[in-house]
Amino acid sequence: MTEALLTQPRLITLEGGEGAGKTSAIAAVRELLQSQGHEVVLTREPGGTPLAERIRELLLNPQDEALVPEAELLLVFAARAQHVRQVVRPALQRGAFVVSDRFTDSSYAYQGQGRGLDAEWIAALERRAVGVKPGLTLLLDLDVREGRARTAGRDLWPDRIESEQDDFFERVRAGFRARAAADPARFRVIDASQPPAGVATSVTGALGTYLATLTDSDLA
Repeated sequence: MTEALLTQPRLITLEGGEGAGKTSAIAAVRELLQSQGHEVVLTREPGGTPLAERIRELLLNPQDEALVPEAELLLVFAARAQHVRQVVRPALQRGAFVVSDRFTDSSYAYQGQGRGLDAEWIAALERRAVGVKPGLTLLLDLDVREGRARTAGRDLWPDRIESEQDDFFERVRAGFRARAAADPARFRVIDASQPPAGVATSVTGALGTYLATLTDSDLA
């Protein structure tokens, strides 16, 4: 892939910590885009292709041996490279909107801020293995304790990430917020402490404002 990092206006990502409500928000995004006649491809990371989903299992399975942070980061980018080549780029090339549950910002937050890995290394992997960045990122921001409370009864067997302690997730949240502060043109921060209907309204409002700025060439 090229080492140039190109903004793709029809690539929309949703980010946030545990329990932030990304699933409901993604449904609201899809509904708005489809109501305007756009093809929408929903996907997720890590995952999105059969091979990338197998890598996801390796990443999240708490029964496997402990992953060192560097191995975790490289596995995430291996899945992402496959995902971008097989799903994201082809969909964008045919004019579809791609809506992804997580993308590279999660690596900066989880493996960078959370695990303490060098952001410059992540940036180099992003340029060389990914090559694209979203036109819009919706960050669902939520207090860590509230998010953990929401997920407490959701999974009987927490995965490797869900099993981390609150201080890890505090660093992750700080990482996301720092990313948003550094790139306000791309990010829209959504208060995820609202009821689901309020989050959906905030998400669709932000998305509608963004879509109104796109030109015909952005949508071609």
